[in-house]
Parts: sequence; structure tokens; C-alpha cells
Amino acid sequence: MRSLVLVICFLSISFFSCNDSKNSEKQDEESVAEEQNVHADEGEKIILFFGNSLTAGYGLDITEAFPSLISNKLDSLNLDYEVVNAGNSGETTSGGLNRVEWILKQDVDIFVLELGANDGLRGIPLKETRENLQSIIDIVKSKNPDTEIILAGMQLPPNMGPEYTSGFKKIFPDLAEANNIKLVPFLLEGVGGIPGLNQGDGIHPTAEGHEILADNVWNVLKEIIQ
Repeated sequence: MRSLVLVICFLSISFFSCNDSKNSEKQDEESVAEEQNVHADEGEKIILFFGNSLTAGYGLDITEAFPSLISNKLDSLNLDYEVVNAGNSGETTSGGLNRVEWILKQDVDIFVLELGANDGLRGIPLKETRENLQSIIDIVKSKNPDTEIILAGMQLPPNMGPEYTSGFKKIFPDLAEANNIKLVPFLLEGVGGIPGLNQGDGIHPTAEGHEILADNVWNVLKEIIQ
């Protein structure tokens, strides 16, 4: 099995994210169009991780990010999957919606959708976040109805306000149920808010934290591939 890592990161970061302008989104789409010309070896299936700096492994070597750790797990089990890391630091659901069709130039067997945290930290209206995620899911399904979709749930710190925080948390299980797709209840379970498992910014997981993220995703992913 080959493991491809595609990571597109902006340079400056605030909370989970960098400032994403229309120009940077356009450049991002163009770079994806050029670089995402990837084909699995015969017999291999593709698992594509589509997310923000968590997926991209911000602050770490890409081999330490949870998609790479899952790739190693698949290798150890002699499962023929190619893992593609399409994490983009700073990505909002709006940015993801703008680039998802470029990413889907190739056939994808499993699509892991990890977006929304930057929306929440920026206070983007919940309705907009929900609609963007639904649109991404719709596009993936329209490209290939057989693609299995896993949605990574996210939660916000309490300082965002109880009403907004509660509503944000509810987006992910609601979408998973409505679309009959798999859900990772909370990607950062066992990591979020624990200083020793996060980098100095208190937001991005350490290498050890990513090992836990990989376990959180694997617990759901294994139900599809085994």
C-alpha cells in the first residue's frame, strides 16, 4: 500500500486557523487542481481525509498526524488502502465547500469530513455551518453514491456561550443521522483541554494527542473496512 500525504497550509494561524482570504482560497483551489492528480494502485481503495489544521497535523511532522497513523495501522493489517491527507490549515466549512470538487477529481472510497471548528471559533452562524457541511456531503454523494462518509464531530469551549456551544455540538449528530453516515462523536475526545496533549497554543494536539485522535477515528473507520 502507498500512502500519499497532501497538505496545504497557510502561513499564519489564529486559534485553529489562518486568515483565509478569497485570493488564498483561489490559490488553494489551483494548487489542489495541480497536485491532486492521484490514483491508487490497482486493487487499492482511497481514504481521503478532508479537514483543517487538525487533519493537516499543524506544528508536527506530517507522519505524526492522525491520518498518517491510520495509514500505518492499515499497513500493519495488510489492508489495501491509500490514505490521502487533504488537510488545509485555516479551513472553514465555506472554504471546504469551495475546494471539495477539486479534491474529488479522483474516485474516493471513504471520505472523512473534519471541518467546522474554525467556524465555531469565529462565531459563524450555526445555520451557515450546517448548510455548508450538508452541501459538502451532497457533493461527495453526487460524485459517487457508493462513497462512505465519516463525519468528525467537534465541540467548542464554554466561553463561546451556552446557546451557541450547544447548538454547534448538535450539528454533527444531526447531520450524521439525516444523511445516514458514520459519526466520530468528538474527534478531540480525551485530548481537548488536556495541556500535556496539546501544543503551546493549547489548541493543536501534540504527537501523543494525535495518537488518541487516530484511535477515535479508527473506532469508527474499522466498522467500514473490516
